[in-house]
Amino acid sequence: MQTTTNLQAALPDESLSPAPAAKRGAWLAVLSIAVGAFALVTTEFLPVGLLPSIAAELGVTEGMAGLMVTIPGLMGALAAILVTVGIGKTDRRYAIWGLTGTLIVSNLIVALSHSFPLVLFGRALLGVGVGGFWAIGPALGTRLVPAESATKATSLIFAGVSVGTVAGVPAGALIGELVGWRMAFHAAGAVALLVLLTQMWLMPRLPVTQAMTFRQLPELLRIKKARLGLAVTLLIFIGQFAAYTYITPFLSQIAHLSAGTIGALLLTYGAAGFAGNLIGGWAVAQSVRKSLIATGLVLGLSAAALPLLGTGVIGATVLIIIWGLAFGMMPISVQTWIFQAAPHAMESGGAVFVATAQISLASGALVGGLSVDYMGVSSAMLVGGAFALAMAAVIFKWGSEDGKSQVKLHAVH
Repeated sequence: MQTTTNLQAALPDESLSPAPAAKRGAWLAVLSIAVGAFALVTTEFLPVGLLPSIAAELGVTEGMAGLMVTIPGLMGALAAILVTVGIGKTDRRYAIWGLTGTLIVSNLIVALSHSFPLVLFGRALLGVGVGGFWAIGPALGTRLVPAESATKATSLIFAGVSVGTVAGVPAGALIGELVGWRMAFHAAGAVALLVLLTQMWLMPRLPVTQAMTFRQLPELLRIKKARLGLAVTLLIFIGQFAAYTYITPFLSQIAHLSAGTIGALLLTYGAAGFAGNLIGGWAVAQSVRKSLIATGLVLGLSAAALPLLGTGVIGATVLIIIWGLAFGMMPISVQTWIFQAAPHAMESGGAVFVATAQISLASGALVGGLSVDYMGVSSAMLVGGAFALAMAAVIFKWGSEDGKSQVKLHAVH
């Protein structure tokens, strides 16, 4: 998912050994991780812009094709936990190489397959890469450069997420429109191969001193405010991806927009996400509770209004811009709430949060797909909006802020 701010990262691997001294190429190594993040985000959401053509060629419904988003989300949830624990004290450069390798294989399988089950297998491999990357990847930037440059390094990595969010989906949709959806996955695989070769050339040894254990993971669940944050994560992520996964079929079938116009709207949506990210950074500094409520209300109302007011290019454009602003605020607001609730559990909490977000993403795509198949594509917008509004209601009713925390976070995809 997603977008970035100037907030400090708080993700797993705090137990890593001290950062090595800066060497020539250290920033290029950080850049290789950032481009890897871009490739992962782009690939995870490629089907969003290609759903109608994929469904038509593979002979499945558009709701069924949405499993291409659901499956990697579910696998990503498992991988966030299992990779964090399973890699133990393995040199992190080998772990990153392996995760980038799964991205290459995944794209090749999807691009070459004519069987939908085999396509889903390829997407499952992508989920391993996504979940594993978010478990260990962002923290590596702080180890590749001097301590005083750690924030800049982490910001660069998350900039890859932002670029993928803004440009990846519309670029994939454009490639798919010009030369077919399979070529979009070939292109993503080619980028991943270049990333892997660059990482193998530039990344130094990244040993660890202490491994995560399963016993540390439930720590977040013992804190009431953190449990509420995870429930809020479920509701808002389900709402977001129940609707967003099927935005291309909606704009095509209900708003009757051309492929070029849809691509431009997807790009506009991502650009609005940048602005929303900045707004979210300011809003959480004022009140995380109010930021969450505003996010749920704006996201929910804009998505739910699309079937009524978004049936033409003007209405669809206005509502998508508003939705994009809320999307930019979403991950920052949710994650800040959780880590303010448990600043002492950032390592285990990061893995649990990523797992929850990925499960929610997968569930949203599944719920939206069922809604599309049984009630039509407009229903996905209504269902997604309802979940987002429910999140706002939950935090309004049961959320309270018991003091400010200085925890600073990045948004997580």
